[in-house]
Amino acid sequence: MATTVNSKTTEISVGKIPETMRAAVYRGVNDVRVETVPVPAIEAGEVLIRVHSCGICGTDLKKIHTGSHSAPRVFGHETSGTIVAVGDGVDGFAVGDRVMVFHHIPCGDCYYCRKKTFAQCEVYKKVGCTAGFAPSGGGFAEYVRVMDWIVRRGLVKIPEGVPFEQAAFVEPVNTCLKAIKNLELAADETVLVIGQGPIGIILAALAARTGAKVLTSDLYAARHATAAAFGLKHPIDADKEDVVAAAKTVSEGRGADAVILAVGGNALIKTAMDAARPGGRVLLFAQTQHGDAVIDPAAVCMDEKSLVGSYSASVEIQDEGAQVVFDGYTQGFDLTRLISHRFSLEDAVQGIDVASHPQADSMKIFIQPGLQAGGAE
Repeated sequence: MATTVNSKTTEISVGKIPETMRAAVYRGVNDVRVETVPVPAIEAGEVLIRVHSCGICGTDLKKIHTGSHSAPRVFGHETSGTIVAVGDGVDGFAVGDRVMVFHHIPCGDCYYCRKKTFAQCEVYKKVGCTAGFAPSGGGFAEYVRVMDWIVRRGLVKIPEGVPFEQAAFVEPVNTCLKAIKNLELAADETVLVIGQGPIGIILAALAARTGAKVLTSDLYAARHATAAAFGLKHPIDADKEDVVAAAKTVSEGRGADAVILAVGGNALIKTAMDAARPGGRVLLFAQTQHGDAVIDPAAVCMDEKSLVGSYSASVEIQDEGAQVVFDGYTQGFDLTRLISHRFSLEDAVQGIDVASHPQADSMKIFIQPGLQAGGAE
């Protein structure tokens, strides 16, 4: 294949990169259209990735359905693929490298970074990946541009033998591992994870690694079956059982030492608080929309229950989280088993619709530009 050089940025690529590509473009509330758009140009210090796989995250869906972000944009941030072009000054990466990419990386120097609250850093809040338009991840496209500060600290090579699909889980696993570390679980504790979608299963599986006893709650038997494949052996059928009573039954009447709410919305916050023992911890993981919620203040004050949150990824555990995913592919943590649907880019709107209306048999939904249209699994 021929090597081409763009003198403006000393961009080096192998083969001819097209001028246009297909992308799922957000045009307004509940309005995503697959369109032809320009392939984003890269500058010095940047790389261009040809996307292989991108998972649909709940935060992508919330942005699409609430109109929280201006249009047009291309969402998608659980991205893996192959570097096809490298800008001047990029060290350690070359055309042909298989990589996954974080879309947020903090500055490392501000007050919040010094306090290790990286998700509150202003640089972290800037998105450093784009398929064009305002930087918004861009994984729902054929190509994504990775900006310089992300290349330096947020681009991760995929080891040989690890598939792109497994690697696309590095970012969500990092967010879950951060949450588990925040809880500081002990081996003699009981943990309840409410919700056994893909994120709930990952949270529960990581919690189980601490030696704690992990209870899992969900409405769907099919999801409990998937959770069991990850070694989670204490299901609570939320459709038929009282989740709070079940948590107390296995903890000598106290309640769970820690409760993780892995379901969006506020309806189950009370259940989570009630299921926690006096002095226990409740972690909100999926409550990413501001609004009012009713919380019993005496449960926090008199019962000494701690209400904590955890949001997004942590650069501090980036290497550890990536290793969990990469080693896990052959060591019992094969996350590709969570993928229930794969959609081509041309069918991305259908994929977003499936992800927006979860059913018992729908788990992680992936968009893969290399699939043929109509080739959804």
